[in-house]
Amino acid sequence: MNLIDKDKKYIWHPFTQMQDWIGEDILVIDKADGVWLYDIDGNKYIDGVSSLWVNVFGHRKKEIDEAIIKQLGKMAHSTFLGLSHPQAVLLAEKLIGIAPPGLQRVFYSDNGSSAMEIALKIAYQYWQQKDGGKFASRKKFVKFSGAYHGDTIGSVSLGGMDLFHKIYKPLLFETLTAPYPYVYRFDKPEYDCGRYCLAELESILKNHTEEIAAVVIEPEVQGAEGMITTPKGYMRGLQDLVRRYGALLVCDEVATGFGRTGEIFACGIEGITPDIMAVAKSLTGGYLPLAATLATEDVFSAFLGGYAEKKTFFHGHTYTANPLACAAAIASLDLYEKENLMDNVRLRSSQASDTLKKFYELIHVGDIRQKGLMIGIELVADRNTRCDYAWEDKIGIRVIKEARKRGVIIRPLGNVIVLMPPLCISSQELNYLLDAVYESIKKVTQG
Repeated sequence: MNLIDKDKKYIWHPFTQMQDWIGEDILVIDKADGVWLYDIDGNKYIDGVSSLWVNVFGHRKKEIDEAIIKQLGKMAHSTFLGLSHPQAVLLAEKLIGIAPPGLQRVFYSDNGSSAMEIALKIAYQYWQQKDGGKFASRKKFVKFSGAYHGDTIGSVSLGGMDLFHKIYKPLLFETLTAPYPYVYRFDKPEYDCGRYCLAELESILKNHTEEIAAVVIEPEVQGAEGMITTPKGYMRGLQDLVRRYGALLVCDEVATGFGRTGEIFACGIEGITPDIMAVAKSLTGGYLPLAATLATEDVFSAFLGGYAEKKTFFHGHTYTANPLACAAAIASLDLYEKENLMDNVRLRSSQASDTLKKFYELIHVGDIRQKGLMIGIELVADRNTRCDYAWEDKIGIRVIKEARKRGVIIRPLGNVIVLMPPLCISSQELNYLLDAVYESIKKVTQG
């Protein structure tokens, strides 16, 4: 039995309809180098989504490889419960050095969903313990339509995507939902989308002031919903409202962090300073699972007390602050400055913006959204009415399969084609990616 047959016999893939998978040809990736992936037959493909939004400097980056090997010569893992190790300490110092002002404490975990689970538990417990429980009525969270914060139950409770979350509704805790400014789909032309959404948020905050623990948002870009970008000034207005009504601000930078939007963190675009911030994905440069939840000293201080007071944050994971992952993260963060990575992100972002304009020549391209190297191309059955393709048309899946024939690996979000290449991508490689995607959309929608 070959690898493909064994895969179909034994494996259950994430976010995959396995009935289709078992009946179709599948791609098995064998190795990688730079921005390229190679299958078991030797064919190569541009990694157009950074191996699910994580890869930064390309695959097999010498400095990160060597950092992991060096750490492996010392220790692969040691518990972080009641112990520490050098890599975790040094990484925490680096994270605080680049984080939005005010964030001072780092709590490690393994993945973005866990980092958000930790964020909501910290926010909840903070109000239960602050000033002797004076604010214990603050137990509810404000989330946003179209939100995605992960797949664990707490993170799903903060989500707003029926496709992923509706079936689990009986398992979830109650939340308050505000509209995220999806400008392309905004159906009230008499209003400004951003201002309307802020007014709706203020209404919720005003009517539930004493109940709300935190407002939880993906700043600047909602990734899984289809690269939905906020209008200029929206995040600043949101922060002002949250501060006015005394809630905590929790920012989910799992997807947007570490340069994806053109700033190290998306919060930096409008100078947002959250009380709690979750990071993951690109933290290790795309090498190993690692996440962190950052908090202010004020939030941290609510957990301090005598042992018998039981104010401890009773949460943790077996592989918290894994030394190999921390070593990879330190090496990755060192490379940002050493290789002037953010300059490349801004250059390639501008290049992409210029090239993407021609995509509107394709009559089924409805909207193109971009922040840095986070790009979403929304395909529609009718541009004039903005009518969607039917789910069963599998339009996004058909486009990505066509792209594979042209040496590009990407993933769709429904009818939205997502591009999020490694941040190190060259001008020539980016042109290759964009040309292949253009031709693939053209072939599928107009062929």
